[in-house]
Amino acid sequence: MDSVRSSNKPFADDAKLYRRIRNPSDGEILQEDITRLQEWSRKWLLNFSEEKCKVMHLGRGNPEYQYHMGDAPLTTTEEEEDLGVYVTSNLKPTVQVAKAATNANCMAPGWNSVQAGSPYTRRDINKLEQVQRRATKLVPELSELSYGERLARLGLTTPEERKIRGDMIQTYKVPHGIDVVKGGNFLQLASRDNQPNTGGHSLKLVKLRHRTTWRTKFCNARVVNHWNSLPDEVVTSQSVNAFKNSYDKYVETVKQRRGTFYEH
Repeated sequence: MDSVRSSNKPFADDAKLYRRIRNPSDGEILQEDITRLQEWSRKWLLNFSEEKCKVMHLGRGNPEYQYHMGDAPLTTTEEEEDLGVYVTSNLKPTVQVAKAATNANCMAPGWNSVQAGSPYTRRDINKLEQVQRRATKLVPELSELSYGERLARLGLTTPEERKIRGDMIQTYKVPHGIDVVKGGNFLQLASRDNQPNTGGHSLKLVKLRHRTTWRTKFCNARVVNHWNSLPDEVVTSQSVNAFKNSYDKYVETVKQRRGTFYEH
């Protein structure tokens, strides 16, 4: 679809079209691309179900223009499921967390853990935590123990701790070249030029400023503080497995030093 100027993702049975709308001209381009996409589908006898096509407006100050497919106006949606992930117009993971918690509560005692949409509000974190609290109580011989004792006996950590650990493992892979991320400023290593008076370990990341609170919850923003707090011997581990082991030992040392409190 070379004639389409907006970013597009065609799949076997659907397609996504998206564009940043800064002014009316951008809206006109997006509408033209919708029309081109529809013409392409008709040419190849892969007609869209127009009643199923929708538009989601993202971002503050979005002009929320009305778009059409043929003569039919596209319905505006606030929530859609995409490959098992629930996306909302405010980009908050609350809906995904609620779905995950509901599904987990219906599962057998073998349920382990769910990390959904990287929840960051205390309400969402607590919702997932309650699932684990309930699941650990289903083990008869542990039901009278405190939550912390149940976790220790089962070799588990809290969902929030697992989320942070997953973030750190993924962050480790970027500066070490294991995962190549498009966009040179996705994670920037700190230097005297881009972050004067920088201290800490040798792979410290730049903490960028963001205008919106929800932007600070994106993966390349939320990982910076925790990553920068790690010791140099952890972040310079020679392999992913070595990093996991070093990170786990470091976290356990910190927990023993500070003490960990869990409500019953």
